[in-house]
Amino acid sequence: MASVCTSGVDTGFVALGTGKVAILGVVQGITELLPISSTAHMRLVPALLGWPDPGSAFSAAMQLAALFAVVTYFWSDLRALACGSLSAVRAGDFTAHAPKTVLGIILGTIPIVIGGVLLKDKLNACGSPLRELWVIGAASLVMGLLLGIAEMTSRHTRTFAQIRLPDALVVGLAQVGALIPGVSRSGSTLTAAMFLGLRREDAARFSFLLGLPAIFAAGVKELLELHHAGLDMQGWEVLGVGLLTASLSAFVAIWTLMRVMERLSSWPFVFYRVGMGVFLLVAVWRGVLS
Repeated sequence: MASVCTSGVDTGFVALGTGKVAILGVVQGITELLPISSTAHMRLVPALLGWPDPGSAFSAAMQLAALFAVVTYFWSDLRALACGSLSAVRAGDFTAHAPKTVLGIILGTIPIVIGGVLLKDKLNACGSPLRELWVIGAASLVMGLLLGIAEMTSRHTRTFAQIRLPDALVVGLAQVGALIPGVSRSGSTLTAAMFLGLRREDAARFSFLLGLPAIFAAGVKELLELHHAGLDMQGWEVLGVGLLTASLSAFVAIWTLMRVMERLSSWPFVFYRVGMGVFLLVAVWRGVLS
């Protein structure tokens, strides 16, 4: 797996140029918010097209595009949580849904922060073994099967208003799995929320809201690391193109996921993930991809 290093940071995306990065930005924006793993596709698509690996730094920074889409789509929810929490502070009453949900989001974010700190030397390092295609294939297959089990066993009856602090912690712990390429942040949290009995659309909503702090922190952290690594103007230009196309495609992704979860089920994503996992494992075993 070839990689390009800038002061120890994987910056393979710069060599791709604006045209290829624009295409990868579209793929990133769609797959970041669907439960199918954007990191997996950032390795798979270039490998299939014969392009260099854009690197883990690109995938991490591109999360800021997803942040914009999630905040815009769930703006009414975020405003209600903010206003409700401020009212609770003024009244000294923290038993309402809004402050408990905000506290749950904070509590659920702690595990991935700890995990990110512990694995920081492995996650975005040049030539990280975590970005091997067989790792991504195995993770995709396992997570696809878990999502299918959650779909079959969940009661799908609990609502967003019934989420408790222990639920937030469970989903937050599941989010740590997203540090492994191929697991998918939205996929792991959606699966955990469905195991807790949430309705599909409410599981997706909580998955996105819980992920906002982690997405923001990971994106900003990566931008700072690229700055400290001395990324040149061309690199920032290429990254900016990717962010723009990813932002536009992320809106399509979030709208699609919410419609599917409201009207159908997660089975289309289960079949896709299992199929992708099997394909990658077989392709690596046969030496077609590496």
